[in-house]
Amino acid sequence: MTDPNLPDQPGSVPPPPQPAPAYGTAPAYGQTVPTGAKTNTLAIVSLVASLIGLVSGIGFLVGIICGHISLGQIKKTGEQGRGMAIAGLIIGYVGIVLSIILTILFFAVFASLWQAGYITNY
Repeated sequence: MTDPNLPDQPGSVPPPPQPAPAYGTAPAYGQTVPTGAKTNTLAIVSLVASLIGLVSGIGFLVGIICGHISLGQIKKTGEQGRGMAIAGLIIGYVGIVLSIILTILFFAVFASLWQAGYITNY
């Protein structure tokens, strides 16, 4: 018997080449299809929640929490999605900081208008 890992040996016949499956055909029964690494679900949730937070003002905190949890899971399991988790964290933190600044600015303008007499309580 010849070893298929060794170079051509005298008297051995190479096996015929296997044809590639046509595009869109399913593999034969028992064959597995190689898939890419799985993307971490919490990384996707982190990015989506942070993007929803940009539109609605809510969701930054969920994006930050899920982003940190997903980075820990990705480090342990080797899943994909690190970039999405980091993007969710960045958008979440920037969104919270901007929300705080806008809230302070709103109250400062409101207090200024009240003090100037443009807003009265009668």
